[in-house]
Amino acid sequence: MTGIKHWLIERIVSGGQTGADRAALDWAHRHGVPHGGWCPKGRLAADGPLPAHYPLQETESAGYRQRTKLNVRDSDATLILNRGPLDGGTLQTLRFARMLGKPHLVIQLDELTLDEAVKQVRAWLSEGRFSALNVAGPREEKRPGIHASVRALLDACFLGGCDTR
Repeated sequence: MTGIKHWLIERIVSGGQTGADRAALDWAHRHGVPHGGWCPKGRLAADGPLPAHYPLQETESAGYRQRTKLNVRDSDATLILNRGPLDGGTLQTLRFARMLGKPHLVIQLDELTLDEAVKQVRAWLSEGRFSALNVAGPREEKRPGIHASVRALLDACFLGGCDTR
């Protein structure tokens, strides 16, 4: 994790769906950050079965709900990165975090500048000192460009020069 602000997190957890989930896994893989999580039986995603290089465990169900709940449950906290209305599986993630009493933060990427979002995420992570961070949000087909937005935010949060400890 050379150059990564490892004091913020030790592991990324995500479900592998296109968009925000996949961006978090791709980012972690590219930067050598340990990562994993749960995915539906059959490694289902909107664009077909997840490739084997994503180190995710399959749930017993082919539905997305069980995967979402397990990723929230098995993480210390959940970061929801969203654009537009909070709905579908992204809203379900928030509901599971509340139901399970897990720390969570929702960042509306379309309502904040990148710098504002980075400050909020870093302050929350610094205060919480979470080890395993579940990163969730809408799929790419629903919110085009979310994959790139999430990767840019993760780069700025964990590779940027400003340290808010």
